[in-house]
Amino acid sequence: MAPDTPPRPEPVPESAEGRPLTIRVGRRLRSRLDGAIARSSLIPNDPVLDPDLFDWAAMLRAEWETIRDEAVVVLRRPDSVPLLDEVSPDHQDIAPPGKWRSFFLHGYGFPVPANLARCPRTAEIVGRIPDLNTAFFSILAPGAHIPAHRGVTKGLLTCHLGLIVPEGRLEMAVGPERVRWAPGKTILFDDSWPHEVWNDTAETRVILLLQIRRPLRAPGRWLANAFLWAIRKSPFVAEARRNVDLWNASLDGIEREHGLDAY
Repeated sequence: MAPDTPPRPEPVPESAEGRPLTIRVGRRLRSRLDGAIARSSLIPNDPVLDPDLFDWAAMLRAEWETIRDEAVVVLRRPDSVPLLDEVSPDHQDIAPPGKWRSFFLHGYGFPVPANLARCPRTAEIVGRIPDLNTAFFSILAPGAHIPAHRGVTKGLLTCHLGLIVPEGRLEMAVGPERVRWAPGKTILFDDSWPHEVWNDTAETRVILLLQIRRPLRAPGRWLANAFLWAIRKSPFVAEARRNVDLWNASLDGIEREHGLDAY
C-alpha cells in the first residue's frame, strides 16, 4: 500500500561556481548602492514601515483566509516542501537545520508554474501586486531561530502576511524595533536592516512572504533596477531556480510512482 507521504526528494547538491567573486563584489557595492537608494526613496527609510503606504496591503488582509486555506493544503504534506537551504544554498549560514521550509510562487521575478497551479487563488491575489519580486510561503518549525542577517538590497521591501501564528514567544527584531505576527496582519519592513527571528513555541509558524520594489526617484531607481537585473542573472538565482524545478520534478515522479495527488 502506498504511504500517506512519499519519500522526500534528494537535496540538490550545492554549486560553488561563481560564488566567491560575486560575494566579494556584491559586498563592496552594497553599502554604496544602499546609500544612493536611501537618498532617492519616495517613502521613509525606517526599519519598519506602515503597510498601508501600499493599496495592496488592505487587499491581502481582506483575502488572508483564502491564502491561509491554500497554505494549509500545502502543509498537509510538509515534507513535500523543500527546506530553504536546499533550494538556496546561500541561506545555509542563517537557515536553522531542518526548520525553515519555503514554497515559492515567484522568485526574483521568475514564476514557479507548478506551485502557482497548486495555489490558484493565492496566485491570482499576488498577481495583482505591482512591482512584485518574490512571493513564497515561509514555514518556520517550532524552536527555530534565524540569526541576525541583512537582505541583499535596500531597493526591495519585505511584507509578511500572518497565516498560521501560534501563541507564545514568536517575534522578529528589525534594527531597534520588535514586531509580532498575527493572523491576517501585514508587516512591512526594510530587510537591509539587520533582522532576527525567533519561534520559541511548540507549533509551526506560516506566513506569506513578499518582496516588492521600493518606490524610488532617479538616480536611485536606475541603480536599484540595474542591481536587481544583475541579481536575476546571477549564479545564486539560477541555482535556486534549477533546484526548485528539480525538486518539483522529483516530487512529481515520486507521486506518480505511489499513485498520490500533489496535495
